[in-house]
Amino acid sequence: MNERALGKRLQLARKRAGLTQQQLCQKAGLSYSTLAKIERGAIRSPSVFTVANIATVTGTTLEDLLGVEQVNSPAPTSAKKRSKTGVRFVYFDVNGTLVRFYQRGFTDASQELGVPADIIETLFWRHNDTACSGRMSLDEFNKTISEELGVKGFNWHKYYMDNVQAMPGMEELLLWTAEHYEIGILSNNAPGFIEELKQKSLIPDMDFKVVVDSCKIGAVKPEAKIYEVAQELAAMEPNEIMLVDDTRPFLTAADRIGWQVLWFDEENPEDSITRIKQHLEF
Repeated sequence: MNERALGKRLQLARKRAGLTQQQLCQKAGLSYSTLAKIERGAIRSPSVFTVANIATVTGTTLEDLLGVEQVNSPAPTSAKKRSKTGVRFVYFDVNGTLVRFYQRGFTDASQELGVPADIIETLFWRHNDTACSGRMSLDEFNKTISEELGVKGFNWHKYYMDNVQAMPGMEELLLWTAEHYEIGILSNNAPGFIEELKQKSLIPDMDFKVVVDSCKIGAVKPEAKIYEVAQELAAMEPNEIMLVDDTRPFLTAADRIGWQVLWFDEENPEDSITRIKQHLEF
């Protein structure tokens, strides 16, 4: 057994599951020192039962953690591919890509509160990054905007969820992409929004290899940190990763670190989906 390689695979599985070392220890019934040593590769031949327990907690197969092929199991019908352009992993943005029309929430807020929509939107974007990076709770976000508007009852969660819709054709595209490539989510969002979008089936409930949620990372696009985390969790070289996003500055930041990028046009999803498939030809 290669203890260092095992440690790296275990650390990656933990991070992909969104767990700190302390959280994994609590769920798996391990001591912190034991887990830290396994991740460093400092324990020679750790117990297979310990590794199996970690696999269960992180939602990973024992074979994947050990780096071995499954025995007596059928070969996969189709291995993950590399596109002609070299892509192996595709990250999708949420707002404006997987879902659309959340901006109509500003109109709802305007009608309910009696304040011009452009003023509400200005204040929203003033504080949005703070909320999406987890430095401000949604309640604090709503309270701050209510106070700055001089009104009561601003509720972004309600305005957003009442207006957001699934992007036409995106579920089929995600299923096709996941069949051939590893896929993930890379999004700026307020706490809990991605989970609720999945529950409402506005985002397909499928096996995203990685979900990089800004509020859990503590950074937002286009900050360097969120891309660094996303690249580490994808476990790919920069040019093997593609970001599909509707916001040009977010794509530019990804392009600068060597990712492949594709702009998604919310107003013309059919054309955007066609371009994505063309870029992912293999």
